[in-house]
Amino acid sequence: MAKPIVAFVGRPNVGKSTLFNRLAGKRISIVQDTPGVTRDRVYAEAEWLNYNFTMIDTGGIEPENNDIIVKQMRRQAQIAIETADVIVFIVDGKEGMTAADSEVAQMLRKSKKPVVLVVNKIDNLKDESNCFEFYNLGIGDPITISASQGLGLGDMLDEVVKHFKDLPNEDEDDEYIRIAMIGKPNVGKSSLINKLLGEERVIVSNVPGTTRDSIDSYLETEQGKFILIDTAGIRRKSKVKEEIERYSVIRTYAAVEKADVCILMVDATEGVTEQDEKIIGYAHEMNKAIMVIVNKWDLIEKDDKTMINFKKDMQQKLNFLSYAPYLFISALTGQRVHKVLDMAKACYDNYNKRVATGVLNDVISKAVLMKEPPTVALKRLKIYYVTQVAVKPPKFVLFVNDSSAVHFSYQRYLENQLRNSFDFEGTGLEIEYREKK
Repeated sequence: MAKPIVAFVGRPNVGKSTLFNRLAGKRISIVQDTPGVTRDRVYAEAEWLNYNFTMIDTGGIEPENNDIIVKQMRRQAQIAIETADVIVFIVDGKEGMTAADSEVAQMLRKSKKPVVLVVNKIDNLKDESNCFEFYNLGIGDPITISASQGLGLGDMLDEVVKHFKDLPNEDEDDEYIRIAMIGKPNVGKSSLINKLLGEERVIVSNVPGTTRDSIDSYLETEQGKFILIDTAGIRRKSKVKEEIERYSVIRTYAAVEKADVCILMVDATEGVTEQDEKIIGYAHEMNKAIMVIVNKWDLIEKDDKTMINFKKDMQQKLNFLSYAPYLFISALTGQRVHKVLDMAKACYDNYNKRVATGVLNDVISKAVLMKEPPTVALKRLKIYYVTQVAVKPPKFVLFVNDSSAVHFSYQRYLENQLRNSFDFEGTGLEIEYREKK
């Protein structure tokens, strides 16, 4: 399930960033007594009662102010509200209710999103009664906290995670294979999805950044049931100026998290860029099933070596993805598009593959006989037993005498042995070395 997104909103200087930093466990947002210090959205991961979620700190909303920076902050906060699953509305318990609070409350009511009303700066019991006037906002019972002293945060988080249960449950779609199309803007992600769906489901335009959010499309074919997730393309940070696009980056990462198969789409006329490496690197770190599609292949002048050389060049740049298969297509003309779902299904099957324990131990024993582990700091690794403990991705636990004696080159050797023996093409593997106690 994708992580829910929680946005902190309110007018400037009510303590949003102080609360955000306390929950994030580190100082991410700048905290200062000047209104408008947080001009942009900042995000961080958090966890409460076994729920993982993404928090967004927003610039303060000042409905009546026409200052250009304040206008931008208001727009950013609106975008955060539109894309958040739960909104934490923070007000100032010392200053009391203001006209701006009422305006923000009205904006939140229109959003039809779950809202948790939080009265901040209640630093001691005698200030508790300050919260009663906030019932007039008409968005539920206020919860009193002190972000600076860490008071009342548990009650607030309990209320926030209660709303997660009401969010659409993606586990109902378990029979579907989730495929995320990722890559830079304008590489043809939406065009490919439209070709696979056979209809104009996603807006296609050659203006980069047409897709603002991740869009899900359902598809059933002979190969199986699929959810195709079209994500907004991610540009280099220096080029990410428009506030809507900044927010799309979070949604793209969220799409990668909930996907089974991540397809990196590369423009054949540009080749692999540094930004492509970053995007797919995130999916690689999460050990997702991965394939690489080179689109716009019809625009390339070719001879009999063009594809081989192009693939070799890409494999050098994406050397951490040695297990990923490659496919050269043209979404515009339909060239090889019929192979996309076949390849995605093969990657998914390997992502979901189980290996019998007996066979697994035979392979690892033979691998150790062929190549003994090197000595690390006067210790030699002994592998007693190996078992597979999970799928999506396949996870193996090797019980050893001393995990500090595992050399990284030997880790790579054992992973290659597993890949060669059981065909794990197109999927990441997780391998854990556990001391036998």
